[in-house]
Amino acid sequence: SVGGQDCHAEINGAYTGNISAEMLKDIGCEFVILGHSERRSLHGEKDQTVKAKAKTAIDSGLTPIICVGEKLEGRESGEHIKIVLCQIEHSIPENASADNFVIAYEPVWAIGTGKTASTSDIAEMHSAIREFVVGHFGDAGQNVRILYGGSAKPDNAADILSIDNVGGLLVGGASLKAEDFNKIIKSA
Repeated sequence: SVGGQDCHAEINGAYTGNISAEMLKDIGCEFVILGHSERRSLHGEKDQTVKAKAKTAIDSGLTPIICVGEKLEGRESGEHIKIVLCQIEHSIPENASADNFVIAYEPVWAIGTGKTASTSDIAEMHSAIREFVVGHFGDAGQNVRILYGGSAKPDNAADILSIDNVGGLLVGGASLKAEDFNKIIKSA
């Protein structure tokens, strides 16, 4: 499957430099990543923007991959679960069902910093996310895929993928090195 890295919240219009969800769908995309930590930090995207984009993506027949994650200060303050669940609550659009979107947890503090989330950090957060989506969607919430994205590498992919409630990986830099990416794929 092919996906885009972002889409605009509007179906169409004069938005030079942006790509619409319908354009992504037209070229064969099935997924679109929304709310990635870089979009949130570099472009100031808020949960409401992610929600609007996710609604448009779903309306256009795409599966949005809604990214959430806490910065280092949120982790260190012990507010990490509260922060992430708040992002999810405010980023999921009304037209979402347990089968038409994906959540990707990416601890911002573990991306490109050399710090890595432990398997217990990941398990704790993914368990909290699962509990939230089950509370929101009922038993169907068990079907929501929850990906982990945060310095996934060939040497940690198998361990991460073995954690309960981890339904895949959102791979960044390691996807640019064919040998590393192939090792991650084999881990899956």
